[in-house]
Amino acid sequence: MDFLLDLLQGAGIAAAIGIRPFLPVLLVGALAAANLGIDFSGTDFAFLEQAPALAIVLLLLALATFAVRRSGPDAPERQPYAAIFGALAVILGALQGAAALADRDHPILAGVIVGAACAALGFVAVRNLLQRTRRRLDAETAGTLPIYAEGAALTAAGLSVLFPPLAIVVIAGLVALLAGGRRRSGEKYAGLRILR
Repeated sequence: MDFLLDLLQGAGIAAAIGIRPFLPVLLVGALAAANLGIDFSGTDFAFLEQAPALAIVLLLLALATFAVRRSGPDAPERQPYAAIFGALAVILGALQGAAALADRDHPILAGVIVGAACAALGFVAVRNLLQRTRRRLDAETAGTLPIYAEGAALTAAGLSVLFPPLAIVVIAGLVALLAGGRRRSGEKYAGLRILR
């Protein structure tokens, strides 16, 4: 049972990282440093709660913020930024998934696989949602979408650390977003075929 809860914790954190990669890593690092719901000390992943690694993540956040301000608020959904953000999310998700299992001395391989998969799921689902939503909004309102994404990522990460079973809700919500987006896309093309 402990293994399942720890795997869920890692999966929820990784899914949150997929939504937005940097703030969840900083939050989880701070919670781990304070031993609130998670603790990486004494594991091979202790660096995830230490100042140098958190400073690097903070620097990456600053660089990403600069790039987004320069290229527009939809930059994380466009190439090449999407590939960079997606790759970072998968790597950080795999690390956090492994670290969540290492916290209680479980084998980490399942955490690496589940963490990478959940981060990829979060990234793809939210990227598709933001792209669809952005098309329907005026520029000013669309500019606030990243704030909502960051808030959702922080909430998902915090809840997954403190109440690991809630990770099921986070992951199910991302699957529903992804499935709903694909269904709407299919309906749009079906409508176009009827018009011909």
